[in-house]
Amino acid sequence: MDERSPLLGNQQQQSPGLLSPNLRPRHQNLIPTPCGPIKAWSELSPLVKFYFCFTIVSLLALLGLTSYSIYKQHLHTDASDEDNFTVSLILFVAILFCIYYISRGVMQENRQELVVFVLSVLAVMIRSVVNFSVVGSKGEPDLLARFVCIMCLGAVHVICTTLLIWSPNMMAFRVGGALESLQEQYFLLNLCFSMVTFDLQAQLCLCILMTTTDLTTSPANTIILAVGVVWACLTAAVGVVAVLKEAKVLVWIFMLQNLPQVAFFCYLMYTVVEKWFHDKTYTLEAAAITGALISLLIKGVLFWGLVRLVHSFGQGLRERMFASAQ
Repeated sequence: MDERSPLLGNQQQQSPGLLSPNLRPRHQNLIPTPCGPIKAWSELSPLVKFYFCFTIVSLLALLGLTSYSIYKQHLHTDASDEDNFTVSLILFVAILFCIYYISRGVMQENRQELVVFVLSVLAVMIRSVVNFSVVGSKGEPDLLARFVCIMCLGAVHVICTTLLIWSPNMMAFRVGGALESLQEQYFLLNLCFSMVTFDLQAQLCLCILMTTTDLTTSPANTIILAVGVVWACLTAAVGVVAVLKEAKVLVWIFMLQNLPQVAFFCYLMYTVVEKWFHDKTYTLEAAAITGALISLLIKGVLFWGLVRLVHSFGQGLRERMFASAQ
């Protein structure tokens, strides 16, 4: 038997080479989606259902507070609100990505997405503490309410999601079957998929930081940032399609697309360091440097995963993931 051929359930043909039904992935219990199979809502435990609903509601509430803060800060022209406005925009983007991470992490039992969700929540909490300790709420009750919600809900999400990460995970077996090679490939695929979206989030937040501050004063820098946002979205789209479709050509195109982004990070750090010699404040500059280094770290993990994943293309995982239930 060719052990790399997909072992789908509900096959009518029987032969001695086929595995017994109890070793086949149970596709009839999974729902195929463009991003891979997900569990049915009925399969989730009552506790996980409660936590998932609680997380979505809390994130939507925080998204509403953040949107209200952005609206109020946008109406003000006081330069002292500039840092709060930047933080609010970055927080808005982070919350949207967190909703995606927790949805895919729970419905797909995807530990990688849950880990990214925890990292995003921790980053938001740390940034909120730093920002609140420096500028405070400035007498704005909505900013104080947002800070309290971030810290309280963030702690709950970190603890509960960490427990969920360490809970038993059977999705890798249900998709990859009993073959450990396919289970490892499924793990790498989820890792690369998560790193692509995490990298997109980091780049968008970095572009927001650069656009809403005085780090970009020339028209040339503004054009570079605008092109950078479009390029980041296009690169992420190519990366997602390359991973899900197991297209080696798109993988190499995706890796080449990242080279201009790395060059942009180097240019950004050069510009920021040069500015340090003229200004006496380093908060926003340090944030830009930190964001660029985090993006480089994410890309390093992503490239490592892609190099290992591309050698496993064509071994039947894609057919298992996107097989329709019979």
